[in-house]
Amino acid sequence: MSNDDLDLLLEDLKSPTERVRQEATQQLWQRWFHQKGIMGLELLQKAQILLESGEAAEAEAILTRAIATFPDFAEAWNRRAVLYYLLKNYRKAIADCQQVLRLNPVHFGALHGLGLCYAALGDYSAAIDAFRKALEIQPHAIENQRLLLECTAKLS
Repeated sequence: MSNDDLDLLLEDLKSPTERVRQEATQQLWQRWFHQKGIMGLELLQKAQILLESGEAAEAEAILTRAIATFPDFAEAWNRRAVLYYLLKNYRKAIADCQQVLRLNPVHFGALHGLGLCYAALGDYSAAIDAFRKALEIQPHAIENQRLLLECTAKLS
């Protein structure tokens, strides 16, 4: 997929038509998960299965290995950030989200995760900033709109 295709998908995220937004979102996630081909995808899938079966340490080891093998694999960093968030290790999750965004500045999932982590730590200003950035990419994301309002209310 070319950069022109990426630009079109990012524009589709702003479409007034929900179906167009959903299709663009799906294609972006597919692009991100498949960035490193079958090997990268299989590592992500294996880590997810382990995480869902309660084997977080094993899932973390696989994701860390994927990152060591493919340091520019943004989705491996993102999946590990999700794992850290679920384990309530918010500082590690934030560090991984920031790495995702260095590699892929339009990764709305990492921006959402960053906002969740900052909110969990009570840093509502930083959470608001992350949710706003996510909404710049995906303006119709109801969950980020809601979280932005919740964090704003906590500051007042």
